[in-house]
Amino acid sequence: MQDAVEVTVNEPLSVLDTGNSVSADQQGNVADLEPGRLQAFATTIGLVSSASKTRTIELASTLDLRASISDRVTGDVAGGIQQAWRATRTPEGLSCMRIRVEADQIEFEAWGPGTDWSLDTAPALVGLDDDPSTFEAHHDIVAKLHRRFHGLRIGRTGLIWDYLPQVILEQKVTGIEANQSWRSLVRTFGEDAPGPEPLRIGPPPQALAALPYHAFHSHGVERKRADIMINAARRVNRLEEAAAMPVEQAYERMMAFRGIGIWTASLVLGRAIGDPDAIPIGDYHVKNTVCWALAGEPRGTDERMIELLEPYRGHRQRVVRLLHLGGISAPKYGPRTVPRDIRRH
Repeated sequence: MQDAVEVTVNEPLSVLDTGNSVSADQQGNVADLEPGRLQAFATTIGLVSSASKTRTIELASTLDLRASISDRVTGDVAGGIQQAWRATRTPEGLSCMRIRVEADQIEFEAWGPGTDWSLDTAPALVGLDDDPSTFEAHHDIVAKLHRRFHGLRIGRTGLIWDYLPQVILEQKVTGIEANQSWRSLVRTFGEDAPGPEPLRIGPPPQALAALPYHAFHSHGVERKRADIMINAARRVNRLEEAAAMPVEQAYERMMAFRGIGIWTASLVLGRAIGDPDAIPIGDYHVKNTVCWALAGEPRGTDERMIELLEPYRGHRQRVVRLLHLGGISAPKYGPRTVPRDIRRH
């Protein structure tokens, strides 16, 4: 793991002329507050602009942000400057973070109540502690893609709810349908992220836990997926514990919940704990992609996929990610699945 070389506050707190008035009683109380409580009070009444904090780390090797994370990345490795924005709900509150890679440095700048948590976990998020040195390509296509995307790192968010709702929405429907439902839920129940970028953070679990199943219908979600979402939201604390468990126990914890099987668990834990061996067993497309890329077989099964990936055990997520980054896909036969509009039923 690479060590942080700098942690600084970018800008001081500033009192803004917002037109808000403070009573004499409030002024007297403010004078007695400790600095931390003073900031919280001033922010509450709208007088303070929260400062950002930054953390800069020297990179020992190439980091490809676009390959490693999928959060609003601009630029590329060849151009020398890469930048990404990430907004999320941390255990300490909402946070927005700008990630910037230039030359041999990466800088993280964060805003919001979750700033410290975001900066503490930022190296793991982008995979700076991922070790691909033991990876060995056993197929020409994998070797080629590994050279092309040598900056790929398997990171970990440390958060389950950060991705779980989106994966639940993807169960048994097309990606188009799932994305439409997620955007609708975010617009209705999400929250604006702190910081300068106009980002929106997904719904808090408490908001979804309080909904009846039929409230999801207008967002294109039928009862089955709605019930899974509501149940997960109501027991989110038990689910979040999986992020700190050993890999096998983490899978057991997640799959103990109704409606969460190996496919959902592998996708979520692949990101949450950075399981480099996570593969989405039961996925409609991945088994065909792997079988086509590694054996020239246009259609495959989960069993055949696992057989072909066995030489890569310990790095199987890396192989699947490389195939995706390379745009590899199996031949398509027959008509495409037509997205449904559940709101009409």
